[in-house]
Amino acid sequence: MPLGFIDNGRPPSPFPPEWASSWGQDQYGVWAALQIEGVEQVLRWVWPGIFLMGSPDDESERNDDEILHEVVISHGFWLADTACTQELWGKVMGDNLSGFMGDDQLPVDSVSWSDCQDFLRTVTDKFNGPKLQLPTESQWEYGCRAGTQKPFSFGDNITIAQVNYNGHFPYKDGAKVEMRWRSVAVKELPCNQWGLYQMHGNVMEWCADWYGEYPEGAKVDPEGSDSGEFRILRGGGWVGNGRFARSASRYRARPDDRSGNYGFRFSLV
Repeated sequence: MPLGFIDNGRPPSPFPPEWASSWGQDQYGVWAALQIEGVEQVLRWVWPGIFLMGSPDDESERNDDEILHEVVISHGFWLADTACTQELWGKVMGDNLSGFMGDDQLPVDSVSWSDCQDFLRTVTDKFNGPKLQLPTESQWEYGCRAGTQKPFSFGDNITIAQVNYNGHFPYKDGAKVEMRWRSVAVKELPCNQWGLYQMHGNVMEWCADWYGEYPEGAKVDPEGSDSGEFRILRGGGWVGNGRFARSASRYRARPDDRSGNYGFRFSLV
């Protein structure tokens, strides 16, 4: 089956979704806004499709657990266009665990996978919102790649103007540059081709899956291992070397681990 979007001839999603305070379409695709306690979070509609997950053997600085395989995303889903902000976290949870503060548009940081689950449940239970969830690892990489197959959605390499990462350790033959030593506002740097901001760098983002080896062969809507010790994080973060910001790069931590580099974005199926 060729790579690309799946066209099954049916409406992709009930536009506008019931939860949307506003919605529309622009050069990146369809968007809808979810409003919680006066804070608006835009989500992007991600069409179903087929892509190559992982990295080819000749990708520089790859890890052995990035085995290239075909993945079918059989159903479209909504994905937040940014990592969860401190403003939104504060409205929902009534606190702020972040190490970096001073701007409510900074991503929330220092949150564990378990903290994220508390946030998602609270949106539904306390604020009568839609049932939010963390994206699966395959959904995350599909959104990060945004139809590309190079190491980054921006191409073969990245610059500090595109990605908030540790410029002291660039990817491949990239130039060494200063690093910011902190997170930046969630829309301070460019979005990818699907309108998703900072899938590379800034904060690492928790995914739903337990960490495990990739299965052999093509898979439909994989959800990772049934159990494990570690949950998946993606994106590299502000402190990570250039190689960790690659679309295929995988990281793992215990569900209750917190770090100034850990954040999240949510999805809605």
